[in-house]
Amino acid sequence: MTYESAAMEFYATCPTGFETQLARELRSLDIPRVRPLKGRVAFEGEARNAYRACLWSRLASRVLVVLGRFSCHDADELYEGTYRLPWEDIVRLRATIAVNVSGATPQLKNTHYSALCVKDAIVDRMIDETGRRPDVDTKHPDARIAVSIQRDRASVSLDLSGEPLFKRGAAARRDAGDLRPDYAALVLAAASWPELCRTSTHPVLADVSPQTGVLGREAHDELHRRAPGLDRSHWGFEGWAQHDAGAWIAEREAARERAQRHRDASGHILALGEHGTSSNEDAALAHANACAIVGNLLPLSTSRLPLTLNLITQLCAAPGFKDAPIALLSTGGAAPCALPGRPRPATTAVRPGNEEATLAIYVPADTLTDQANDAHATSPALQASTTVDVGSGKPVPVLVPASEQFAHRLQKVARLRRRWAKREGVSCYRVYDADLPDYAVAIDLFVGAPETPGRWLQIAEYAAPKTIDPALAQARMLDILSLAPRILDVDPACAHAKTRMRSRGGSQYAKKSTASVREGGTGSAVATGGLPHINEGGLTFIVNFDDYLDCGIFLDHRVTRSLVREHMHGKQRFLNLFAYTGTATCYAADGGAQHTTTVDLSNTYLDWARRNMQLNGFTGRNHTFERADVLSWIREQGRSTRRWDLIFCDPPTFSNSTKMGQRTFDVQRDHVELLCGVAKLLAAGGEAIFSCNLRSFKPDVDALACAGIAIEDITAATIPEDYARNKRIHCCYIVRNA
Repeated sequence: MTYESAAMEFYATCPTGFETQLARELRSLDIPRVRPLKGRVAFEGEARNAYRACLWSRLASRVLVVLGRFSCHDADELYEGTYRLPWEDIVRLRATIAVNVSGATPQLKNTHYSALCVKDAIVDRMIDETGRRPDVDTKHPDARIAVSIQRDRASVSLDLSGEPLFKRGAAARRDAGDLRPDYAALVLAAASWPELCRTSTHPVLADVSPQTGVLGREAHDELHRRAPGLDRSHWGFEGWAQHDAGAWIAEREAARERAQRHRDASGHILALGEHGTSSNEDAALAHANACAIVGNLLPLSTSRLPLTLNLITQLCAAPGFKDAPIALLSTGGAAPCALPGRPRPATTAVRPGNEEATLAIYVPADTLTDQANDAHATSPALQASTTVDVGSGKPVPVLVPASEQFAHRLQKVARLRRRWAKREGVSCYRVYDADLPDYAVAIDLFVGAPETPGRWLQIAEYAAPKTIDPALAQARMLDILSLAPRILDVDPACAHAKTRMRSRGGSQYAKKSTASVREGGTGSAVATGGLPHINEGGLTFIVNFDDYLDCGIFLDHRVTRSLVREHMHGKQRFLNLFAYTGTATCYAADGGAQHTTTVDLSNTYLDWARRNMQLNGFTGRNHTFERADVLSWIREQGRSTRRWDLIFCDPPTFSNSTKMGQRTFDVQRDHVELLCGVAKLLAAGGEAIFSCNLRSFKPDVDALACAGIAIEDITAATIPEDYARNKRIHCCYIVRNA
């Protein structure tokens, strides 16, 4: 292709999933010959059309002008094809340049090398034609050249945007986890908010996102017709030799005039979050003649999703919103399957923050075509099909009729557990553990200590088999999250849901990205400010329901911790290996330990353990905390003279932490080596309590006996009553030197 300034070809790049809406947006700007492609939308026209796209597009990432295309099998062809382009007529004299290359061929596998070839060709051409060498500025160039190599063809373009278009307003200062402005604009576009702003005298937008900010700012600018690029101070086209300054000034002034005309536009943007409407907001709704509902649920925990869906249900029941489109950006399919009474068209898959997400769009039934209705007849959206009376006078709507059985089961076991807990003086306990196979969750109730009163639920969803319909599993989970807080008298905001995956080796739970939950990972030190405290066995512990898969205390080891305290009587020195948050160390100190040593690989958990000890009054130099790979630490101490009277060892089922180097740990494979090392650290007459969570664990008694180690199975005596349904929750042994 020969570069010509009179008939220019442009394209706007965008994230995957944006193409259709971006094409609609560009057409609304009167930009000609718009064609959606994969990851971009092409258009043709004059420079002013590109300026308009730069100035007004909320969905595009960049706008580029195509300079040329040519065959490109190897470095020589890449250089020659680039050199033939009239760079003296493309790049402004004295402008700095930068080159970015994407794609490869069998001969051009290194994009950095390809970029050097392109840069050399541009520099050589500029020197030959102008006598001046352009400077390279990779961070803030005046002209950024983009080269795409695909199937032995190269396409060369000039970026007219400069910085990405989504870097606007407060976006550069947004907090981690905030929605990027272009994704917010996509949600608004899906809900037809731009059209409502153009065609309605008083549009109303209900933002049901628990977090407010970017989405509301984008909606506000759309309502007042303020171009997103109006305040930008630098553009990529400023380094373009074909830049038409007059056309740019005209486009910019037209945008300023439009913003001025619409600065007092009538309309309301309601940031409802989870709080519903106030009287002022209700008054705004009364004057609405067009409404839309939007939400960004990406950072929203599953436990809080029912609250948001309940708010949407209430809105849809209001007269002003009965015909309102709904657009929700969420992870997974939980929200789409539960939106109230709305047909579900095809959803859009997007990747904000490189995480898989879905943009679900619900529209009034009478706006769907017969074809769309026919399509949904084979895959209907789940809707609240019945209500469940949980005794509070306010029936709870559920998506799955069988959830009524779950509610009745939970009510029954909750009464039994409550009586048992009161009798035993237990304040934190397991209420439900997959009693019904289809409702495979574990529900733990935590009651706060007097200094941090409150009630919390930790609801752990066991990963469903692949044979289970994901939408049905999600609907059941939503029902659980709606019912459990009501039945157990917990504020829904204090119900924390987590998904547990079986890690390699058995029942040790782990995050998808974590090999060993009990080892955890590094992070910032635990701060007690704002974190709940709970009581157990006369001691107080810090818990954190938000930041980790496990909250800081394993309730199934309640009896085991008491056993540590009992066995500590009359002894002096205690060692806690794989210590996690040091709860066993606190019990040992309470049992009379004069010297304690707490060992873990995680600084985060060691700091947590230190604070637990301080909270219970156990301080001083006799209580030490050592960060180390436990297996290496045991070998080192075996060569020293340090010995302990009682050792508690609760290793992970499996660990491949990078802090362990190339080595992995498997409790079944490595327990003999581990216990031999532990036995060497015992003082005369000392003993160790060894526990693990591998349900299929079998100690190699013969190998241990050959090493002079006796092992006694005490598992049955350590399973608390609230875990009686699952007697394989852990194994526990007394280990002694024979």
